[in-house]
Amino acid sequence: MFKKILIANRGEITCRVIRTARRMGIKTVAVYSDADSRALHVEQADEAYPIGPAPARESYLDIKAVLAAARRGGVDAIHPGYGFLSENAAFAAACTKAGRGFIGPSAAAIRAMGDKATAKALAEKAGVPVVPGYRGERQHATVFATEAARIGYPLLVKAAAGGGGRGSRMVERPNELGVALESARREATAAFGDGRLILEKYLRAPRHIEVQVFGDRFGNLVHLYARDCSSQRRYQKVIEEAPPTAVAPALLRRLYAAALSIARAIKYQNAGTVEFIVERGRFYFIEMNTRLQVEHAVTEMITGIDLVEWQLRVAAGEKLPLRQPQIRARGHAIETRLYAEDPARGFLPSTGRLARLRFPAANAHLRVETGLRQGDIVTEFYDPMIAKLVVSAPDRRIARARLDTALSESRILGVVTNRDFLQRLIAQPAFRRGTVDTAFIGRHLESLALAVSAPDAALAAAVLSRIVSAGPKPGRDGFSPWRLRDGWRQGDDHALDFVFGDHGTRRRVRLRFESNSLQLDFGKRRIPVLAWTLGDRDLGIELGGRHIDASVAWDERGAQVALADGTWRLDAAETNARRGDAVAAAGRIVAPMPGKIAAVHVAKGATVTCGQILLVLEAMKMEHAIAAPGEGVVAEIRCAAGDPVAEGTELLVLVGGKEQA
Repeated sequence: MFKKILIANRGEITCRVIRTARRMGIKTVAVYSDADSRALHVEQADEAYPIGPAPARESYLDIKAVLAAARRGGVDAIHPGYGFLSENAAFAAACTKAGRGFIGPSAAAIRAMGDKATAKALAEKAGVPVVPGYRGERQHATVFATEAARIGYPLLVKAAAGGGGRGSRMVERPNELGVALESARREATAAFGDGRLILEKYLRAPRHIEVQVFGDRFGNLVHLYARDCSSQRRYQKVIEEAPPTAVAPALLRRLYAAALSIARAIKYQNAGTVEFIVERGRFYFIEMNTRLQVEHAVTEMITGIDLVEWQLRVAAGEKLPLRQPQIRARGHAIETRLYAEDPARGFLPSTGRLARLRFPAANAHLRVETGLRQGDIVTEFYDPMIAKLVVSAPDRRIARARLDTALSESRILGVVTNRDFLQRLIAQPAFRRGTVDTAFIGRHLESLALAVSAPDAALAAAVLSRIVSAGPKPGRDGFSPWRLRDGWRQGDDHALDFVFGDHGTRRRVRLRFESNSLQLDFGKRRIPVLAWTLGDRDLGIELGGRHIDASVAWDERGAQVALADGTWRLDAAETNARRGDAVAAAGRIVAPMPGKIAAVHVAKGATVTCGQILLVLEAMKMEHAIAAPGEGVVAEIRCAAGDPVAEGTELLVLVGGKEQA
């Protein structure tokens, strides 16, 4: 067995591998970029070495820098994690050439499955059906247009290399193809260093089912059952679970057999995932991921098998610990990904310092996988995933209820997250039944991503946090009552007034200090309240006899409040006014987040219509289109393709026309 390994990754997956390695008595080496010098994965590893600047291309994707760190650490082998170099055949080969074991499949297997066109041809040869499409070497726009007409619309433009939904675009009509090709090629090049594309017939509402496979160098090959990844948005998985529900056992057996036949055809070793789409009892191979998946934890929860341990043992030359008849699946597991993103703003990633990060305590039925701590900064350089919550139970009904509880008990402040979106999603009747398809979130996006006004409880929490957190401050006069900010006045009205901006509405709250009680005025309603601190940014509230557990973080803009059933941003009145002035400035188009300008689609003097794409911003490994808020003429362009921009940077000015509601 290896004595020391390097994990060529960052964040949650690095912490995950370290945990298993430590249990097995294996020393670990971490690598880090300038942005990650104080990251949790650096702290947890036995050793850590810097590998370059914050951009992934200059650090985590730099093969020479990673191998140099491996030499400095004197490691036996390298675990690639997922993402970054995990499916890079050149990296796997370079590890072997450098005398370091690669904890994953062979470079040949990665190469065969990393190219989607090659993989589909191999699947067809193995007798596994594939989605009709174009996978040729000719990459000219005219060729794609001809092939698209043959395949028929709607269709998918996909990156030939890589996966995870990056470089994928759905095209409804011929006039959309050119822009989709350009955007997909640009994103694929940025994410994988390979801009080749393929076309596939788009199936509107299939299920996405994947099979976990594992092989060793002795020819042993097993499956560890299947996962349902149908809850997805923009081809990005949101919730994964095992086993799949509402799929006939006979169909699952056919999927297992197809997955094993593909893996057997390339003499596959280590962990891999074979992905299929299923529609009306038929299935089609879409790709094989030659690495550990983000969602591997749900397989671990139902089988009791540590897949990272299996990876290490197989890479060290051992046989698979179990044969197929010995592998059993019990119960149900569900995983959800908590992201720093704003569903109400088209899921734009959110950056900032984590003012509060609290999760329920892990136990036998709950895993919390994260690479972040309270106080860490979510940057624009990497994937915005904050954590994974993974629950298990004897059946799916209980698992869903446990996930709902885990989400309600999680508190994330300082950035905007998708927690509320996830809570609404798992409450949907179709999700409860287990019949979600890949188009489900898109069909219900308006209600799932809806921004709702803050309830009285959120306003109360914001106000009362100013009192319970405003105790006497140490100083020259240590604990003088004159240092209190609790609203007490001599010979004056004992009250504090607050005005918040809440989704364009001004909300007024008055906190009254009575002789032996506190009262909150919400307009004409007066409600008795109590409040007490529960710890860092957490407080307990009794509002009209109802107990509430709240978390509140104040900043220069106002307050962010998290309750069990939602999170809200409440702007202070003066901040709201400033923001209103900024919004009122006619045609001022600003960067919604830090990133790099990927493309500018308009020229100075051009007339644009509402919804027309003006620019494309690249951030957090994805592209984000910035559209015109209304009609107008481009008066100024203040950026160019390739420019780095900070959040709030003015990019373009529109004049004239009419803003759309």
